[in-house]
Amino acid sequence: MNKRVAITGMGIISSIGNSVEENFQSLINGKTGISTIENLETIHKEVIMVGEIKLTNQQLAKQLNLSEDNNFSRTTLLGAIAVREALENANVKDINDCRSGFISATSVGGMDLNEKYFYEYYNDESLHKYINSHDAGDSSHQIADYIGLKGMVTTVSTACSSAANAIMLGCRLIQSGQLDRVIVGGTDALAKFTINGFKTLMILSDTYNTPFDNDRKGLNLGEAAAFLVLESDEIVQKNNKKVLAYVSGFGNANDAFHQTASSENGEGAFLAMQKAFKLADLKPEDINYINAHGTATPNNDLSEGRAILRIFNNKVPDFSSTKAFTGHTLAAAAAIEAVYSVLALQHNLVFPNMNFKKPMEEFNLIPQTILKEKNINHVLSNSFGFGGNCSTVIFSKSE
Repeated sequence: MNKRVAITGMGIISSIGNSVEENFQSLINGKTGISTIENLETIHKEVIMVGEIKLTNQQLAKQLNLSEDNNFSRTTLLGAIAVREALENANVKDINDCRSGFISATSVGGMDLNEKYFYEYYNDESLHKYINSHDAGDSSHQIADYIGLKGMVTTVSTACSSAANAIMLGCRLIQSGQLDRVIVGGTDALAKFTINGFKTLMILSDTYNTPFDNDRKGLNLGEAAAFLVLESDEIVQKNNKKVLAYVSGFGNANDAFHQTASSENGEGAFLAMQKAFKLADLKPEDINYINAHGTATPNNDLSEGRAILRIFNNKVPDFSSTKAFTGHTLAAAAAIEAVYSVLALQHNLVFPNMNFKKPMEEFNLIPQTILKEKNINHVLSNSFGFGGNCSTVIFSKSE
């Protein structure tokens, strides 16, 4: 890219930790966040496993010092916590000291509140304050208000590639000179709507998910939020800021195959990676680690595996899916995996693809199954969503 985009801060909350450091410790110690459901009432409670954050909405609101009568959905609460950490990490004292924006990704939005109060809205007007939270954009504006942002606010919702597309849009706004700083990422909470929906698609696992394993049964849904602070080189130099990593390339393509399935040859994934390489002016052999989408569904892992073999010409670098740790967090997935990609660069580590036992019969593609130390300069992160929306982001080490 002609104009570099620096990552100067990041924040995260997931089922494996309530901060960047807690997430890192879980990744290096092989601590999964997959468990049975505690905070959500659903008829599938004893049937499936999820990546659930073991904090109630009340506990999350208390962390944010919100009043008891707030109308923050769980998606908003998680997002605000991650954004606050990202800004602290970037040492941003005044969010409006330059042209700043906020791009948040979500699929679930405020569904948790609408599910809870749906049958009571008609008879109890005091609950009407929760109705607006159903709008996907409501969480973005509430988080922006919480941090006092006066600049641009927008929402991206392209299913499981949402946060990757939020990162791309933020980069474009900085590269085009429209903004100096953009907070980008995604947030999604567990909801009965998504649990029931994925259950209907018959792609949920009743045990720990096993990415890229021949006997994989499906995904574990998860909830999480993660955000990056992107800043222009000019702001970095002006304020002598520490750079965690750079976004060096990205690409988006549509598989144009099926509403909820990827094509067998992974055409969309291949094109997204190809575009990212071109923009980053890198070659496949420059990549040291792939953070794969790796949902542990029969369709995704086969499609993504074929696309990876094709783009890397069968010379595949170390790769793993971290969804065995967190579950699939939908619109937040690309954001939490962006944080993990930066951690991989910072610590020169390949995180393990847990639960893998047997290579897929279609090809001999074996992920890294134990924590591995190696020099890492470039990480490629894949995120693929329903509707065929395929996105790839490449993160590179800061000098």
